[in-house]
Amino acid sequence: MADSKNPQECLIGVDLGGTKILAGVFDSQLQCLGRNKMSTKAERGADAVIERIARCVEEAIDECDLSRKQVRGVGVGTPGSVDPESGRVIFAANLHWEDVPLRKELERRLDMPVFVENDCNSSILGVYETELKAKPQHVIGLFLGTGIGGGLILNGKLYAGFRGTAGEVGHMVLEVGGPKCTCGNRGCFEALASRTAIFRKIQTAVKAGQKTVLTDLLGDDLNDMRSGDLLKAIRRGDKFVEKVVEEAAEYTGIAVANLINLFNPQVVVLGGGIIDALEDEMMAIIVETARDYAFPGSAKGVDIIATEVGDDAGILGAAVLVRKALLDAK
Repeated sequence: MADSKNPQECLIGVDLGGTKILAGVFDSQLQCLGRNKMSTKAERGADAVIERIARCVEEAIDECDLSRKQVRGVGVGTPGSVDPESGRVIFAANLHWEDVPLRKELERRLDMPVFVENDCNSSILGVYETELKAKPQHVIGLFLGTGIGGGLILNGKLYAGFRGTAGEVGHMVLEVGGPKCTCGNRGCFEALASRTAIFRKIQTAVKAGQKTVLTDLLGDDLNDMRSGDLLKAIRRGDKFVEKVVEEAAEYTGIAVANLINLFNPQVVVLGGGIIDALEDEMMAIIVETARDYAFPGSAKGVDIIATEVGDDAGILGAAVLVRKALLDAK
């Protein structure tokens, strides 16, 4: 809580996902003062989602007993390709957005500075500056949630590429002719190992008669399934769910190997809701598979780790984005 006799300046980081909006309030030392969460409801359209982001931010400020005047800026990590200069979301498949002026609309609603970046770019920036203390020069972040995204730190700096879309690792094709992806292609990494892909595989199998502990926990339609439910099922001995999760881990390991072959990083960091919930069930398989598939010698000395900040990487990274933008403006 902020002391009313000694008001503190704060930064707000927002993690915009396909299923949830999470806003975190941070002090200047990036200590989290509080947070607020809402469902995204992407099906309502961009205007409604932007209104929900603004409300989520306002409620987070209120929960911390702070005033708008104490907020130095709001950072938003959003799925999809982004133009950070204008703050426009060029395309976000999981939100069904195309050319959405996110920064402009949020600044109009909140009346405070807003900075927008791809969610995984901001997440890896947060992990890099806080958890890794900006020491390794070459880091790749992989974040598994509703979709799958990546962020690249090359030569100590966030790498965005020619059109700002570098790091869209979720749309590497790992299985030609595989499941349909939200981007329109088939066999993308995201269509094989994201939470959406895992849930779809389980629901399809259940409709075909597959038995699983999950139906005992959640009912036959499995509409309320969450990542944590997969862990509950595995711990109750559900071999079917365990196999589905292991397959997602293997695809993730193959993707990691491809990225090691391409970039030869010092560290590969994995995060997102799926890793947060299933780290113990997935990481050993991911590491083993990555080392099996990587070009001989290329994975030597490469650390493949799960982020210690877990699913908070998104809000932390978005707060780092604000701090960095304010420092760069000086």
